[in-house]
Amino acid sequence: MSWRIWATFAALCVIWGLPYFFIKLAVAEMPPVVVAWGRIALGAVVLLPIAWRRGSLRGMGAHRVAVCAFALIELVFPFVLLSVGEQWVSSSLTGILIAIVPLMVLILSPLFGIRESLSAQRLIGLLIGLAGVVVLLGLDAVTGTLGWIGIACIIGATLCYACGALIIQRYFGGVDVMGAVAASLGVAAVVLLPAALYWAPAHIPSIKALIYIAILGAVCSALALSLFSYLISHLGAARTAVVTYINPAVAALLGVVVLQEPFGKGAVLGLALILLGSWLGTHSNKPAESQQFAQVKES
Repeated sequence: MSWRIWATFAALCVIWGLPYFFIKLAVAEMPPVVVAWGRIALGAVVLLPIAWRRGSLRGMGAHRVAVCAFALIELVFPFVLLSVGEQWVSSSLTGILIAIVPLMVLILSPLFGIRESLSAQRLIGLLIGLAGVVVLLGLDAVTGTLGWIGIACIIGATLCYACGALIIQRYFGGVDVMGAVAASLGVAAVVLLPAALYWAPAHIPSIKALIYIAILGAVCSALALSLFSYLISHLGAARTAVVTYINPAVAALLGVVVLQEPFGKGAVLGLALILLGSWLGTHSNKPAESQQFAQVKES
């Protein structure tokens, strides 16, 4: 792979470990829907003018169904679910659960007409990863009904993220990545606007809360989605989703060090099993397949 691919991959690994930390801080002061809309709207404000000047939005009308589907499944639903879930779930646990995205991609890919051979190694990886989720939630017990509702929201977000990655791979071939992402952010911002207005806080949020939203929107949404789409166009959905190998470590480190969140034996063992399962589930030893993804275009 070229140095551009490696640099993009490394940057995305770190950037997508940050949202869970800043979401946790933001929802302490603002309603979840407002947090989700704020990061999406700011992302749209950043990317749409850039895409317009580059001419990246031309031809998006022909892909309007895919753009709208991506906006809902990759942006609206998971961003709201994460913001709701993190009211009752720690940011470190959220980051670990998001690590099952590669397994979700592998499971759901046949539904999108994407053929991923289910070898013995990949099947073992799926089973190990699912065992990791069970260990994670079983040893570090989630407390109360609200805690389990939060977990359900986070797992729902992982399903959405996996589907979003597959939508890009299946339906955005040959499409300008910047234009597709910018248009999707615009659609998502419009869809969530009525709910954000309805649940808007009575008082202007603090400067700190606005900074959290700014980071979520400009860095964790606009920049990260651009990098994410770039990688998928070069490597495919399953291998790009491997960025979640690093995300949990960043999320857990911030949660434990800054927010003083607990990180018990269940989290350690569960994370190890999930990452091992994801690696086995997405790693391939086939020379032909490796060569296919090594021959990337310079752009």
